[in-house]
Amino acid sequence: MPIVFDDTQEMLRDSALAFLKDNAPISALRTLRDTHDPVGFSRDLWRQAAELGFTGVLIDEAYGGSGLGVVEAGIIAEAIGATLAPLPFLSTSVLGASLLGLFGSDTQRSALLPEMASGRHLTALALDEGSKHRPERITLLARRHGDGYMLDGSKVFVVDGHVADTLIVAAKDAQAGPDGDISLFLVPRDNAGVRVERCVIADATNAARVTFEGVRVPAYALLGRAGNGAAMLDKVLDIARAVLSSELVGIADATFARTLAYLKERSQFGKQIGEFQALQHRAAHLFAEIELARAAVLQCQQRLDAGRSDGPEPLVCVAKAKAGTTATLAVQEGVQMHGGIGMTDELDIGFYMKRARTAQEWLGDANWQLNRWAGMRGY
Repeated sequence: MPIVFDDTQEMLRDSALAFLKDNAPISALRTLRDTHDPVGFSRDLWRQAAELGFTGVLIDEAYGGSGLGVVEAGIIAEAIGATLAPLPFLSTSVLGASLLGLFGSDTQRSALLPEMASGRHLTALALDEGSKHRPERITLLARRHGDGYMLDGSKVFVVDGHVADTLIVAAKDAQAGPDGDISLFLVPRDNAGVRVERCVIADATNAARVTFEGVRVPAYALLGRAGNGAAMLDKVLDIARAVLSSELVGIADATFARTLAYLKERSQFGKQIGEFQALQHRAAHLFAEIELARAAVLQCQQRLDAGRSDGPEPLVCVAKAKAGTTATLAVQEGVQMHGGIGMTDELDIGFYMKRARTAQEWLGDANWQLNRWAGMRGY
């Protein structure tokens, strides 16, 4: 399969980028940050994105979505990375939509997916419990209680958790049975016993600490089969990692474009600094790295959409690791080539550096991905 977009995907790319450039400039992100906006993103922008079909990109048409694939979700995410638009796309339109679409009951899908596709309902995945991404280390406990469950424990780095209408909670279920001991539950954020503490992270986007104290949920809050949570997460987290990799490519590409423009306009010793051969070499190297990352990410997404029987997981690790290291290189080179002013808040380049750092960490940084890849290869 050619590692290029088809005509329809190119049109989606142009449309998404133009929409976000016009409606979500970095100045809007600055305003959200400086005014300590309690939501952290524009609900009106999210509604407009829903009208364009972006919020339902991975939701089946039967539930009001666009019924597209991981490649198309990645195209939208790349535009989000290029513009740094603070939207709950990964948390709701990718993680939430994929978990419900693939594993939800008919009742759960009918109740939630149309609302998510229309932009009226937000979800957040409550997974990690420590400072690093460790999806296998879950201690939040789910105990049978009457005809339902009781949840006790806490989660950290729940992206968009402070605004989510529904939290998708990974819990250790000691009575789950032979499928395993991890189950997933749909928990309303305003459920009794749920305490949410918003955390504005370094890049001015949103996460939350969520504590569950004797939280009672009915049996129908269980997502999929009891004990099958780890297998469900393996599949959906790989989809999210592939899409998040596109956001990292978008960050790298936009940073490179801004840096290249600065090299052409900044003069020193009577010459544009872009004429200096050392900077030309560094820019050429960065361009090549971005194109390699883009190809790895797109092929990974194509394999996920094709459902290859040999499994896409190793390439997901490669894509996320390569996109993360490339975005890191891009923002570091961007700041350095801008010189001292690159370290100031006056320039937007610093926003890209901060976002690259948090996006690299989310769902496993490059070291985590490479370690997982090595494990799958028998090392």
